[in-house]
Amino acid sequence: MNFLNHPETERIIRDALWEDIGEGDHTSLSTIPAGTQARAQCLVKSPGILAGVAFAYRVLAAVNPNLMIESLLKDGSEVKEGDIAFYVSGEARDILQAERLLLNVMQRMSGIATMAHRVTQLLEGTGCRVLDTRKTTPLVRHLEKWAVFIGGGVNHRFGLYDMILIKDNHIDVAGGIGPALTAARKYLAARKLDLQIEIETRSIQEVQAVLDNGGADRILLDNMSPDVLRQAVALINGRCPTEASGGINLQTVREVGLTGVDFVSMGALTHSYESMDISLKVMLGG
Repeated sequence: MNFLNHPETERIIRDALWEDIGEGDHTSLSTIPAGTQARAQCLVKSPGILAGVAFAYRVLAAVNPNLMIESLLKDGSEVKEGDIAFYVSGEARDILQAERLLLNVMQRMSGIATMAHRVTQLLEGTGCRVLDTRKTTPLVRHLEKWAVFIGGGVNHRFGLYDMILIKDNHIDVAGGIGPALTAARKYLAARKLDLQIEIETRSIQEVQAVLDNGGADRILLDNMSPDVLRQAVALINGRCPTEASGGINLQTVREVGLTGVDFVSMGALTHSYESMDISLKVMLGG
């Protein structure tokens, strides 16, 4: 996905600037004379993986396309305290209007990217990759999944529209694994939709039921112990990709990855990260 040029990027910037500025930045308008020039530095104040730089540039351009940016670091850069991501020069009022939005996003995206990077390091050598989930902040999922991608993670489905993921509630209401898979296949065929089908399983017996029925492109192994995961992977034997899920964290992810699963999905990437400390310091005379 082209995150930067996606319509969601423009929507978020437009709506977020309106939320923050409204009818006008009365503080800057009342205290800073029109035309006052300034230069600001985007300063990293904690270590991690930098993310949201390209988004920040779009915010600055949306506020005033005449703002001048001197780029020093890119998204995905490993940073330490004291690094400078970029300088921006132009009208002081415009820089201050963009400040909070670009910092809020960069701090959060960098925290998520740092978390994703840490997990990919923990999984190194296992052959397993980390997926994000839909456990994201409403209306900014695009940014959070972008950050996971920057950090080296893999994006799972973006919403309910781009994949069929049959979970325990669907199975229970549909009357079982067989009826749920059959209904999903008929639905896709009738509507000529090209979507993958993934189905959740909670036991070795349910894994076997999926294999007996067929039609799943990926099997989700939910809340299984490492021993049971190994049994499930052996049973599936490469017939389709496998994904482990359910309460996986930094302490357990490598053990899960070593079971042979293809993916682990972690909601923690987007709900339990620590934001990176970043500031924008304005200097007069830019």
